[in-house]
Amino acid sequence: MATDDVWRPSDDFLRNSNIARFMARQGWDSYEALRAAWTEHPLDFWPAVAAELGVVWYEPPDHVLEPGSGPWARWFTGGLTNLVASCVDRHEPDRLAYVWEGEEGAVRTMTFGELSTLVGHVAGALRRVGVRKGDVVGLYLPLAPEAYASLYACAKLGALALPLFSGFGPEAIASRLRPADARVLVTADGFLRRGRTIDMRGVAEEAARVAGTDSVLVWPRLGGGDWDAVLAAEPVAEPEPVPGEHPFMVAYTSGTTGRPKGAVHTHGEFPLKVATETLYHLDQREGELLFWQTDLGWIMAPLTMIGAGLTGRPLFLYDGAPDHPSPDRVARLLEQHRIGIFGTSPTFVRALMRGEEHGFGGDLPSLRVLGSTGEPWTDGPWRWYFERVGGGRCPVVNLAGGTEAGSLLGVLPIRPLRPCAFNTPCIGVDADVLGSDGLPVEPGEIGELVVRRPWPGRTHGFWKEDGRYLETYWRRWPELWVHGDRASRDADGYWYLHGRSDDTMTVAGKRVGPAEVESVVIEDEDVAEAAAVGVPDELKGEAIWCFVVPLRARPGLEDELKRRVGERLGRPFAPARVVVVRALPRTRNGKVVRRALRAAATGEEPGDLSALEDPGVLEGLGPGGEPAGTAPG
Repeated sequence: MATDDVWRPSDDFLRNSNIARFMARQGWDSYEALRAAWTEHPLDFWPAVAAELGVVWYEPPDHVLEPGSGPWARWFTGGLTNLVASCVDRHEPDRLAYVWEGEEGAVRTMTFGELSTLVGHVAGALRRVGVRKGDVVGLYLPLAPEAYASLYACAKLGALALPLFSGFGPEAIASRLRPADARVLVTADGFLRRGRTIDMRGVAEEAARVAGTDSVLVWPRLGGGDWDAVLAAEPVAEPEPVPGEHPFMVAYTSGTTGRPKGAVHTHGEFPLKVATETLYHLDQREGELLFWQTDLGWIMAPLTMIGAGLTGRPLFLYDGAPDHPSPDRVARLLEQHRIGIFGTSPTFVRALMRGEEHGFGGDLPSLRVLGSTGEPWTDGPWRWYFERVGGGRCPVVNLAGGTEAGSLLGVLPIRPLRPCAFNTPCIGVDADVLGSDGLPVEPGEIGELVVRRPWPGRTHGFWKEDGRYLETYWRRWPELWVHGDRASRDADGYWYLHGRSDDTMTVAGKRVGPAEVESVVIEDEDVAEAAAVGVPDELKGEAIWCFVVPLRARPGLEDELKRRVGERLGRPFAPARVVVVRALPRTRNGKVVRRALRAAATGEEPGDLSALEDPGVLEGLGPGGEPAGTAPG
């Protein structure tokens, strides 16, 4: 084992994993042969994947990839399909689809046959209130089988689903319903969080009124709604055949880089891409429960739903707070339901590390694979997750990409693994790292993450904003997708992320990523979390401000952190100011919204903050940032 390798695949992964079996059937005898197949021969590779996964075509495609489509790459054109036929209707009726547990402890299961029946009835109810092919339907629901059935119901009609975060307020919902011209909003009467009843129906009805949405359908999660009328609707029996490039979902990003963007995903591509992630990267096997801590409004919910749906594997859904009624709730869920694959964010792992009653001791025998996404790891939390949750035997399948792209970098469990690293681009992705001159960087150097060739599952533009789509990803280098992440590769071929490119700070002409500063700061035993941002500085161009969440108060902490960063990264990069805060502004999927901190420091407008889990963390952060404690530079 190489010095830094902390995990190597067992014989089971090397012989019996889904990716190993697929490679054997295709005659690829090594990882290098597999990667060459998807980078050099994609027009042969993707039909082989589609056949392996059992994608249903009413009429076969004329082209695998339409020639000359560039930024608007169109896969599987000329064919007719519907993802409901592939992901729901074709599976054996008694095959398990979902296990659901609510915060109150209620447990339900649903088979694919029951799911198909429910999807048909919800589609019938949507048709009855006027939804037709091409219309948009908002979905503001807690994580439950009814939420997933509603998304499938939209797809069955050829309509578009618009998933929304369950924690949004009326204006945040309306601001997404309006530009999408949503005809209907499907919601629940409410849900439970830490024992409290959270009203959804009232929020949804107000949002629909503001947005001019025609109808609201209510699932009675807590006992009050009109779901009986939904179930009484004449069911839609057969999915609407649609072209492979027909959209089924407009998914708004979390807004970490400004105004949310509506990524458009299609019937022919999205299921194929996300199934490679659940089947080949996460290695979900027959009958094995996959549990990802998520929300319907985060791309990981549709990703796991449709990926597992295409492959006929079951999902575990939890609708509740992860620390209620005690901090060991997630550990107990994993044990009681014998979860095989568990995915979460580094943010949740750091929260677990701060407590002593999390319930994890590396003794969950059913757990086979760990997943993660949402933000770059740092070494300590990654090792804690690997050792305390996975017992040092489960690979951490880190996935990185975005709502617009699917996952671009990942882990294959047939290759060794290092802390915080990706051991491959994701299947089908021809990734590279370029310097400012547009040339590949040397090992260890940080540059821009790009993708050289089209891949299925990439967004088909932004909803009604084609120019913004081109400006965001295609203007810098012709024919290259520039993702907006800073990345590097080491000499052994492992990949690393270093934060968003637009978070990069330029201090006295030298570029540094926030993760480089933050990783030094959180080494301090009294610091729980940190976020570094650049603010205008007359002398240096930008100065670094570091916002920290302490585990405990300590005199002189701020000055000590400034000194430590200066010693490790160089004096120019020592923070000009360290600001102690009670929490960092995060989206509900755990991403730090650094532009909100930057705006607080400078007095500028922060842009859209509707995706923040707790907007109150910004209270008191006025210009100059003078909340709980500061250390002026």
